[in-house]
Amino acid sequence: MKPPQTETAGQPQNGWKLANVTPSLPEVHRTVIVPKGLSFWRKMLAFSGPGYLVAVGYMDPGNWATDLQGGSRFGYKLLSVVLISNLMAILLQALCARLGIGTGRDLAQACRDHYSPRASLALWFLCEVAICACDLAEVLGSAIALKLLFGIPLLAGVCITAFDVLAVMYLQNKGFRYIETLGVVLILTIGGCFLAEILFSKPHLGAVLGGFVPRTEILRNKDMLLVAIGILGATVMPHNLYLHSSIVQTRKYEQSASGKSEAIKFATIDSTVALMFALFINAAILILSAAAFHGKGEVGRIEEAYQLLSPTLGIQIASVLFAVALLASGQNSTLTGTLAGQIVMEGFLNIRLRPWLRRLITRAAAIVPAIICLAILGDAATDKLLLLSQVILSMQLSFAVVPLVLFTSDRSKMGEFAISAWLKLLAWITALVIMALNAYLLVLQIVEWTK
Repeated sequence: MKPPQTETAGQPQNGWKLANVTPSLPEVHRTVIVPKGLSFWRKMLAFSGPGYLVAVGYMDPGNWATDLQGGSRFGYKLLSVVLISNLMAILLQALCARLGIGTGRDLAQACRDHYSPRASLALWFLCEVAICACDLAEVLGSAIALKLLFGIPLLAGVCITAFDVLAVMYLQNKGFRYIETLGVVLILTIGGCFLAEILFSKPHLGAVLGGFVPRTEILRNKDMLLVAIGILGATVMPHNLYLHSSIVQTRKYEQSASGKSEAIKFATIDSTVALMFALFINAAILILSAAAFHGKGEVGRIEEAYQLLSPTLGIQIASVLFAVALLASGQNSTLTGTLAGQIVMEGFLNIRLRPWLRRLITRAAAIVPAIICLAILGDAATDKLLLLSQVILSMQLSFAVVPLVLFTSDRSKMGEFAISAWLKLLAWITALVIMALNAYLLVLQIVEWTK
């Protein structure tokens, strides 16, 4: 078999139009060395990290409202949707790792090469809108947590979140491993809080296990289907696809076919294990809501859940742990928002800004609408803003998933790292399901808003 062409400066790889001579995130590109001769477990540890930063996006505050609503209204029945959404995420993130490692390009760079300048500009704009929407959810989540824990007004809390840019930039200058470590610590904090909450709520184990079994009732019940689509849209994040295809390139591994193949294997393990943590946390939110609130009225607002949790469970610390997990979730997501914004701007437009300036622009785009809405409509606007952010994310998802599947299926672009026929079929089925459900959600939202 003829070996795939390698890419050198000024000579594009077979299947690509342009040479890829500028690495993604150059300040951290190949800075984490993977020594040769390591054992399996030590090598897996060396590749571990990017998957956990990706997993952060699957447990951001935007997920909480849909999971709380699903559990309080329908008990454990929508756990199967959480599981299926997570399996889709595992597949898509594995494709991202394959694209980044196999071609040395992130998804944004691949789109700029493949599509016309006008199409690339449109994709960039849609992605920027999605990142701002995700950042809006993080801002609101952190602000709500600050209000619940310390009594800080929402408007002031939104302004305080602007300063987290300093911490992110400091860690990025210290080294990429520091960012990964902080991400893991915050994930463990969220997981620990919800593990305690589940123990406090004492859910019915048989009902929980039964909830992971898919049922046709979800498709027949319009209200249940709407919440299920909301869970799907809140789980699979479009900016994570751009992010993952870039940060897997922070590892310095052997740039041969065997070296890349090994890197793809360990990167896939890393993201799969990390996303299982995300599955636990999203499922835990729904389980907690079902155990504490199902049959006692719908609870879809985060603040309402906080106020009712301790009285319902009879344990004072339950509400505090809930708010701590929310704050950790909001702050954790800011890490990935910074990196994703930098990646899409550099990849689509080949424009490089200083990371702190890029972060300020993204954060301002999220804070300004939040401040205006809160100032005019008051605290009641938070739920509408969170819903709007998730709808925007859902609508943008297809514009990231389709190019990803298209590129990783193309042997002229991927060479020997192109996905197999059965994986291609599964990937396209996933993409079509996402597109169909998101289109249905958009129609329902338009009908709702026009009433």
